[in-house]
Amino acid sequence: MPAERIATVTRTTGETSVKLTLGIDGHGSSAISTGVAALDHFLTLFSRHGQFDLTIDAHGDLEIDAHHTVEDIGICLGQAIRQALGDHKGIRRTADVANPMDEALAHIAVDCGGRGYFVQRDPFVDGSVGPLDTDLVRHFFEQIAFEARINLHIVTLYGSNVHHQIEAVFKGFGRALDAATQIDPRLEGRLPSTKEHIES
Repeated sequence: MPAERIATVTRTTGETSVKLTLGIDGHGSSAISTGVAALDHFLTLFSRHGQFDLTIDAHGDLEIDAHHTVEDIGICLGQAIRQALGDHKGIRRTADVANPMDEALAHIAVDCGGRGYFVQRDPFVDGSVGPLDTDLVRHFFEQIAFEARINLHIVTLYGSNVHHQIEAVFKGFGRALDAATQIDPRLEGRLPSTKEHIES
């Protein structure tokens, strides 16, 4: 039996306090409290659609704005993904998903190859969901990509409602990351790389 792929990350600064636990091989259960209701909603969708078990308890300087809280949760989630994947042996590594939400469609591609890179094409329509504005969502995923050391490409193909666009991205990211982190028995525990090396 492979080791449980679970990681807990804590981060405390003068601006935020975050404790996050991620189980890669979960059942989509979540307990999320960030102080940013929209982020709680979207991360619950990420957890359920990716079948990740996710708990987050975060407190930040929301009297200023949501930036530091959202940024630090992205940092912690990225670190938890990297830690939970361990040596990356046997994983499929790459996956992509096109995910619709009513009139919106997003395409998300993931490569868990040990190199952090983030691209978003065709930005969200202008707007926000509560204090969670679209640039902060972009920055959230950027932090995840660099801390998890994954390639993450998001294409917001179309949509007229910003809530629907963001929801399509979070659901699609969950599904793509789930597919990329699945153990492929054909690899027989080998690294999914001709270099025989993935930075972990």
